[in-house]
Amino acid sequence: MLDKKTIQKLIYLQKGEINDHIIYSKLAKKQKKEHNRKLLLKIAEDEIEHYHFLKKYTKKTLKPNRLKVFFFFFVARFFGLTFGIKLMERGEEKTQAVYGEMKDKIEGLDKLIEDEERHEKELIDALNEEKLNYVGSIVLGLNDALVELTGTLAGLTLALGNARTVGLAGLITGIAASLSMASSEYLSTKQEESHGYALKSAFYTGIAYIFAVIFMILPYFLLDNGLYSLATTIGVVVLIIFIFNYYISIAKDLSFRKRFLEMITISLGVAALSFVIGFVAEQLLVNE
Repeated sequence: MLDKKTIQKLIYLQKGEINDHIIYSKLAKKQKKEHNRKLLLKIAEDEIEHYHFLKKYTKKTLKPNRLKVFFFFFVARFFGLTFGIKLMERGEEKTQAVYGEMKDKIEGLDKLIEDEERHEKELIDALNEEKLNYVGSIVLGLNDALVELTGTLAGLTLALGNARTVGLAGLITGIAASLSMASSEYLSTKQEESHGYALKSAFYTGIAYIFAVIFMILPYFLLDNGLYSLATTIGVVVLIIFIFNYYISIAKDLSFRKRFLEMITISLGVAALSFVIGFVAEQLLVNE
């Protein structure tokens, strides 16, 4: 006879299994690649088997947490399947700990634990998501935009002063630079890869650059003061770097802290140097 505390823990595990079953089932229906669809369906089947195994002990029929299901389904659809699944797996430390506590109390629970570990490995090894193949191009586009445009805006802000003028100059510079970056990426990638791969690589580079440009120059069109606009833009840069590196750290299993600090140091360092250059330029113009 199981005690009340053990039953509660098993109910917690059972709830997790039905949640995962629904999430994987919904994601499988949206997959265009047959390989990914079959893999997700197989895991969804295993999760419902685990649910029924635990139900034999809890004697409970549980409904999924609709909010959790919606959240992870939305994240996987919007940010990519690999990111969504890895984020979901990262949030299951408590579940793994509870399974560890229960494995000696419930016969057959070892198999469920093995299945969960196998699922994670199979998913990470087998999922093939196109957008992650072009992460290098996205990094190139974002990093170049953040460094180059932050420096340009910092220098122009002090040299010119007028927020609209600086914003317009930044917009023109950013669009021209994005086209230049995309074409350079195409030409360099074409030497090593196929035409189709080079074209997509250039597209991702250009798009990443343009989006960064839009968010960075927006404060100059919303605020009247050039220095306030620059401060807001620097905040936007930090936010972009944070979000992007968080995404990459999960999707590609890379160190978040190291990459985040590295990009912050480079971008803000260039901005500070450009600000000084702008100050010197302003002084020279004033003295003339």
